[in-house]
Amino acid sequence: MSQAIGNAADVVRRNNVVVTGNPSGRPMMLAHGFGCSQDTWRLVVPYFAADYKIVLFDHVGSGGSDLSAYDRGKYDSLDGYASDVIQIIEQLELTDVVIVAHSVGAMIAVLAAKAAPELFGELVLVGPSPRYVNEEGYVGGFDPKDMTSLLDSLDLNYLGWSATMAPAIMGNPERPELGERLEESFCSVDPAVARHFARVTFLSDNRDDLAGVQTPTLILQCTDDVIAPLPVGSYVHQHISGSKLVVLKATGHIPSLSSPDELAREITSYLR
Repeated sequence: MSQAIGNAADVVRRNNVVVTGNPSGRPMMLAHGFGCSQDTWRLVVPYFAADYKIVLFDHVGSGGSDLSAYDRGKYDSLDGYASDVIQIIEQLELTDVVIVAHSVGAMIAVLAAKAAPELFGELVLVGPSPRYVNEEGYVGGFDPKDMTSLLDSLDLNYLGWSATMAPAIMGNPERPELGERLEESFCSVDPAVARHFARVTFLSDNRDDLAGVQTPTLILQCTDDVIAPLPVGSYVHQHISGSKLVVLKATGHIPSLSSPDELAREITSYLR
């Protein structure tokens, strides 16, 4: 899956890679989800900075990434993003990586670990979903007609969709500032890229990839998550051999913002 390109500077610029924390620590890579950026992890980083070399990055098309590197052909599947993850790790010459990956970033991490298992020590999947659309015998969270409506709404008015969906995705209605911050993040993404990434994300089906994961895996599932409901977390747990599932007290879909202390505590406990 890895593709040779330019040099390390090209990869760092393309994905806006930032390395912080303990230079001699074990590498911990943080991968964000749809509509977000590495800023999603700002409240989590301080919990690990003393002991880990923290690798932050933006998926191409998000955050401070190089928008000119966005290739609709490459990023027409999650494999394109997974190849970027592998390239970042290879260019930084990292091994035994702990990758903490949120939402669609979790499936990107699964694909990367499946393709290059020698690079990874542990996977921490936060709110993962291998398929968002329900079908007979599988609960993904969205009926097909509801998913069609969601994507049509996004296509027609991305800013309006962001204003409506951000509070629902974030949850925690008693803390409206969290939904507002997520809306700002959504609105910072180029609408054309967001529409494409949304379709790639929400119409993906990576269920068959779960069985190929050989890396020790922690699955962190939130309570009352409209994007990845509890049956999804259970499904991922059942299909990744030897994985551990923890259901957080945190509600909503983005515990790195709503409950960073609980998230960090569970990750730390697992990695001991």
